[in-house]
Amino acid sequence: MLRLIVRLLGRRENRCIAALEFALLSPVFIMVFAGIVDLGNAIYTWSKLEQALAAGANFALVNRARVTTDGSTLAQDIATLVSTSNGGTPANATVVVNNGPTVTRTGGNASASGTAANANSCYCPTGGPSNWTWGGVVTCGNTCTGGSRAGQFVTITASYSYTALFSSYGFVSNGTITAGAAVQTQ
Repeated sequence: MLRLIVRLLGRRENRCIAALEFALLSPVFIMVFAGIVDLGNAIYTWSKLEQALAAGANFALVNRARVTTDGSTLAQDIATLVSTSNGGTPANATVVVNNGPTVTRTGGNASASGTAANANSCYCPTGGPSNWTWGGVVTCGNTCTGGSRAGQFVTITASYSYTALFSSYGFVSNGTITAGAAVQTQ
């Protein structure tokens, strides 16, 4: 009889241990799962932004003759394409055509600036999506400081607002995912 009681108590203790382990580990599993979902959503958002930039860059290449003839309309068309290509929340986009016509779309509203005064000039742009630097006018075809060729360019910068649940990942800065492209059209 004593053995039966000890055996029953032993089984109950094992059941309690499993419940205790579950209670201790389930918050960890939930946090890991939430982190994976958050990172996946950030990567998905970044991927949609890159897809929009690719569409804009392709449009710039296909319409490269418009850089010198109709830069302001080209900038408007690319900014609209990049801003609306994800089908959901519009991206913020800034398009600069050969250091001249500039269109910025924020929240679906566009504003234009710049002139096509240097439409036939060539540049050696440097920098990145948040801070393109055009430099001075150079002779087309000359070698730039970085080893590339001077030419006519369209720069595209796009961004989405993204609020991470946990930390801001390496590609999320100040609640924004930003990417850009410089397309040499000539």
